[in-house]
Amino acid sequence: MSDPNGDKLILRGMIFHGYHGVYDEEKKLGQKFLVDADVWTDLSKACNSDNIEDSISYGAIYRIVKAVVEGPPFSLLEAVAASIAKGVFERFPSATSIRVRVGKPHVAVKGSVDYLGVEIFRRNPSSNKEI
Repeated sequence: MSDPNGDKLILRGMIFHGYHGVYDEEKKLGQKFLVDADVWTDLSKACNSDNIEDSISYGAIYRIVKAVVEGPPFSLLEAVAASIAKGVFERFPSATSIRVRVGKPHVAVKGSVDYLGVEIFRRNPSSNKEI
């Protein structure tokens, strides 16, 4: 799935209000979404230079996630996660792969859960680097 020894950027516990869901009420009222992202890329140049230009900005990844989750509604969390991955790859061709987890803490299930959600892993189709 991914190289456990590879370099990656880690963003955990991002929380946004969005309007995604299958039901009309979800799209009308909205709800909280939890997002985690791991972005694999070669960080060796940044490690040596200590220059942000040689890395991928955490802030830029955060803004991509925020724009997707707070943007136009999707019916499925799968589509939300895929849109985040696509946005990161478009903005950062040096990203070789990404894992995105999107969760909904407020769901209509009979039982107690922290959240329900999806996790996807995608390789950048434009990246020539091996993971």
